[in-house]
Amino acid sequence: MNTLFQNRNAQLRARLDEGSILLVPGAYDGLSARLVEEAGAEAVYLSGSGVAASYGLPDIGLITYSNMVERAAQIAGVVELPIIADGDTGYGNATNVARAVRGFEQAGASAIQLEDQTFPKRCGHFEGKRVVPLEEMLTKLYAALDARRDDNFLIIARTDARAIDGLDEAIARGQAFAEAGADVVFVEAPRSVEELKRIPPRIDAPLMVNLPEGGKTPLLSAHTLEQMGYAIVIHANITLKAAVKTMQQTLEHLLKTGDSQDIVERFLTFEERDHITQLPRFQADEQRYLDQARRQLRHDVSSQQEPSR
Repeated sequence: MNTLFQNRNAQLRARLDEGSILLVPGAYDGLSARLVEEAGAEAVYLSGSGVAASYGLPDIGLITYSNMVERAAQIAGVVELPIIADGDTGYGNATNVARAVRGFEQAGASAIQLEDQTFPKRCGHFEGKRVVPLEEMLTKLYAALDARRDDNFLIIARTDARAIDGLDEAIARGQAFAEAGADVVFVEAPRSVEELKRIPPRIDAPLMVNLPEGGKTPLLSAHTLEQMGYAIVIHANITLKAAVKTMQQTLEHLLKTGDSQDIVERFLTFEERDHITQLPRFQADEQRYLDQARRQLRHDVSSQQEPSR
């Protein structure tokens, strides 16, 4: 097993055990993940909704296991942060879930989130969702726990039952997930502050909450959620929404005026872009390898010129 990835898994596990809330921004590709890391976050959330949007598609189950694992590997290769990966429904039955866990773990994620929706799933804040029977979800959860190679790789069990059967059923499912051994439980889309308050006292496990700006769950500070009893808060699409809005405004201005000169101050400089994409590190590596080659060649020439005795 990759030692680097194991260290990240242990880092996320230790951070969860600290007790203070972990604030995790979402990302959808390597560049957005680099920005999350540059901003000082302690972990990054790989958003299935964000990845779908990056393909120009809605979050209705169109993104595949391969799409997501490839994106997880892309992000793991450019950041040092632990990655919490959205594994949707696990892409099938319990056997498929086991494969998904192993794939995400091998790609460099430190946690996988699995949900109890039927396939094709929908964004947790869309209407028209359905959930599988609790027994089926528990089989998936047991498969996930059994499949991981590193016990520090977190299994996050999510229920979308709030939208279908109400909050009490969602809480009951969450407690069943906790009893089955889930490392973190995630009740998706509570609809009020009162609902958010009702969840932590009734589920005996670290809890995750998602605050998608414009979604069904009210926006609260990480501090407030920590006081309620939550362990992780994700802002799954904050980077995507910010980026898309800025691109829309920029393109509108360019096509309206035919000129970008008066909005240049909105943009990254070449130097800032190169810093984010780590160009200086790659250039330093290139120079180091060139220096090594030149030293070897000088040594070889010197050895050939030495008089024989």
